[in-house]
Amino acid sequence: MQRIRLRYTKRGRLRFTSHRDFQRAFERALRRAEVPMAYSAGFTPHPKVSYANAAPTGTGSEAEYLEIQLAERRDPDTLRALLDESLPDGLDVTDAVEAHTSGLADRLQASVWEIRLDGVEAQAAESAVAAFLAAEEVQVERRTKNGIRTFDARAAVARLEAAGRDTDRPDGNACAILRLVVRHLTPAVRPDDVLSGLRATADLAPPVPAAVTRLAQGLLDEETGAVTDPLAPDRDAATAAPSTAAGLSAAKATSGASPAAGEGTA
Repeated sequence: MQRIRLRYTKRGRLRFTSHRDFQRAFERALRRAEVPMAYSAGFTPHPKVSYANAAPTGTGSEAEYLEIQLAERRDPDTLRALLDESLPDGLDVTDAVEAHTSGLADRLQASVWEIRLDGVEAQAAESAVAAFLAAEEVQVERRTKNGIRTFDARAAVARLEAAGRDTDRPDGNACAILRLVVRHLTPAVRPDDVLSGLRATADLAPPVPAAVTRLAQGLLDEETGAVTDPLAPDRDAATAAPSTAAGLSAAKATSGASPAAGEGTA
């Protein structure tokens, strides 16, 4: 049994793909690429695929993750290329590593988001960000299947800054860009919740819907607000394994050669 962890994207129009739609597309890609999947037991076996913290429908992403289990071993890079060819443009598999550690989902502690606010002046965005960060808590509402839920959006925000300038737009129209680092807490705080918080604290109301893209997710450094690659531990473990094996082989060769050397000098 081999486990492979994949990073994939949702770009362009494919950001409107729901998680269920992606699941169907990915399982079709597995069949087209003839991936030797391991299957669950029971009357209706399913390929063993674990999805981790999917982005909300309507948001783009450069950093979605999943894990698959194979019945036969495959080279991760070759597998990545085959799956990428089998998926539509916009759903792109950008990285693949063999799993050498446990707890991928536990390493997805935070996300980095980019929020483009067309029609919003940079100075207005900066003022709204300052007001949001100055608040001890920011209560927002979200409609759920159980009705309206109220929760604090401020506690989950590890970092928020207005990174864009009006001159970034070639047409000269205003477009503020926010960079947001948000912790994965319960209840989950999404970029639209933070936008609701900016509206509540500073009356920031973009004239058109924001364009939201997840740039990264992984382990959070609380001091710097940086989010690190969650696949790095698997790469490090893969690099260490050959070195350990080589060391053991050398030790065995040395211990095996010692008696012969002793016999030669007797």
